Amino acid sequence: MTEQPKPPAKDPLKSFRGVMAGTLIMEAIVVALALPVVAQLGGGLTSGTGWAVITIAVVMGVLCGFLSKPWAVPAILVLQGVLILFFFALPAIAVIGFVFLALWLWLLWLRRDVARRMAEGRLPSQQEAAD
Repeated sequence: MTEQPKPPAKDPLKSFRGVMAGTLIMEAIVVALALPVVAQLGGGLTSGTGWAVITIAVVMGVLCGFLSKPWAVPAILVLQGVLILFFFALPAIAVIGFVFLALWLWLLWLRRDVARRMAEGRLPSQQEAAD
């Protein structure tokens, strides 16, 4: 009979919500602060593209409150796709989308790896204390 791994004292997957919230806030700030730079150095902003990008930044901030919902991660990935779709209108915003998409994919890989290790009982918090 195989022994079930004991659950860790604290759920490490809950900590990923904090990491995801911090990443979303950081991304919202980067996207919002990119607009004045694009307006001055880039090809300029139209009213529509400016409001669209600001709306995305606000949605990212609001999404921080819903990270415990199962639809939050797909919504985050959709927002990255929307930022990337700005490639022809605002290439700098699309670059931000690509960079943060790579970051989100890495975070999701880390979350999956921690969940796998937790299921196998290989987390340090699940190990027996050596006396």
